[in-house]
Formats: sequence, C-alpha cells, structure tokens
Amino acid sequence: MRLLKNLMRDMVAILSLSVIVITIVVGLFAPVFAPHPPNEVHMELRYASPSWEYLLGNDHLGRCILSRLIYGIRPSVLSVLVALFLTVLIGLVLGFIAGYFRGKVDAVIMRICDIMLSFPGYVMPLAFIGIFGVGLENILIAFILMKWAWFARAIRTSVMQYSQVDYVKFAKASGIHDLKIIYKHLVPVTFADVAVISSGSISSMILQISGFSFLGLGIQAPHTEWGMMLNEARNVMFSRPELMLAPGLAIIIVVAAFNFLSDALQVALDPKLLTSKQYRREREGIHNEPVRS
Repeated sequence: MRLLKNLMRDMVAILSLSVIVITIVVGLFAPVFAPHPPNEVHMELRYASPSWEYLLGNDHLGRCILSRLIYGIRPSVLSVLVALFLTVLIGLVLGFIAGYFRGKVDAVIMRICDIMLSFPGYVMPLAFIGIFGVGLENILIAFILMKWAWFARAIRTSVMQYSQVDYVKFAKASGIHDLKIIYKHLVPVTFADVAVISSGSISSMILQISGFSFLGLGIQAPHTEWGMMLNEARNVMFSRPELMLAPGLAIIIVVAAFNFLSDALQVALDPKLLTSKQYRREREGIHNEPVRS
C-alpha cells in the first residue's frame, strides 16, 4: 500500500502504469478489442487508406493494421513478461542461495554467472537461433538462459548486504530455519531491488524481440508481431510511411512507459530518493509562488 501511495504522487508514474495496464488488458482480450481477424486477407483493400471500418488502414495483403497491432501485443509484450518472470524466478532462487549460504555454493554459482555474462547480449540468442532455428520460443528460451545470471548476481549482492543486519544475525543465532529467515526477513527487503531491476530489463527485452522479428529471426508469418510489422512495411516506407508509424509508436510508447515506471519505482521504494524528490518539489513550489506586496 505504501508503494502504491508513493506512486500515486507521481503523475508520470500514474500515466506509465495506466499505459502498461491498458496494453496488457487489450493484449489478453485481443479478440474482444480487435475489429477484424488479424490474418483476414482482402487483396482489394491492399494499402487502403484509413477509414471508419479500418481505422489504421490495411497492409500489403489488405489485413487490418489495427487488429494486427492489437494481436501483436501478445508476442511483443505478454510473452516477454512470461519470459521475464521465469528469468527473475531462476535468478532469485540462485541469487538467494549464493548470497545467503555463501562458501563453495556461492563460488560455483558465481563462476557460472561469469561464464554466462561473458557473452555479449545478442550473441547467445543468435547462437541459439542458429542451432535450434528461428522462432519466438527459441528467442525467449535464449533470453532466459542468458539473463538469469545477471539477475542472480544483482540479487546476490542485495542478499549479502541485508544478511549482515542485526535482526538477521539474531534470527540465525535463535535457531530459526534458514528458509524461514529468507522468507520473512530477506525477501521483503530485497523486493525493491528485484522490482526495479525487472521493470528496467523488460524494456530491453521488448526491443530485442522486436529487433529479431524485424530481421526475420523472431515470430514467423502469418502470426503478427510489432517488429515483423515494421519489416513488412519497410518496402513502402517512403510512399506509405504510416504503415511503419503504428508499430513504431507502439514500441516507443510501451518501452518508454516501462522505463518511466522503473524510475518511479526506484524513487518510491527508496526513502532517500523519495524525500529528496519531495524536497525539490516543495522548493520549486516556494520559488514559483507570486510575490505579495
């Protein structure tokens, strides 16, 4: 409740959260919101201009761009959220094990993390695609295999910091089970770090999914995805630039919303940053007050 209350004080956070929630709801209930089937072909409407029936016009096969944009939320955003959840779950478990128990377990997990993090961001997905073939599923699996190490290392650092506080040491000395200590004392205080890292990472994952689909390595036709819509429209980008505008703006808006929400979460979860921001607002309000004679 305190987190939500702090977020409600920031208009940018409210707007970003609203955009994200609306996007997720529309993606989940795409058949309800889409005016036409996304793969319905009408060659007589090829490259048709926007109309009341087709608000964003039609593509090179006469398909409804708005419907394809709505259905594109599923692979572009919802599938990324599922992959991010699995990635954070793996990183969370291994990060807590390494940061709390330390010793040889910590050394083994961190060496594996070092190996995984030594590969550049795009090399692992490309190698995975080269071995197992193109497709959204392979890209998401590659993301999970690649990014869990980054989450594990970040969470391990946070756990090591909080496991040294007095009340955790007292709980250990009292003979409380390690799992209970982790659940009751460490998970709540590390939630802030996990939330900020997760909200910041999803933006890069959405961009990477769209980038691979734009290159023809992601989701394949006849399914729809925002990056693939950009790829299909690039042949007429100068004569019909509006065909690239819709998916391009969708990517920009959603990525910006997650980025702004990540910044707002960091401020809302950190009392020092929240106090500093409130102080700046109060000072700005004082300076902006009109001078009374």
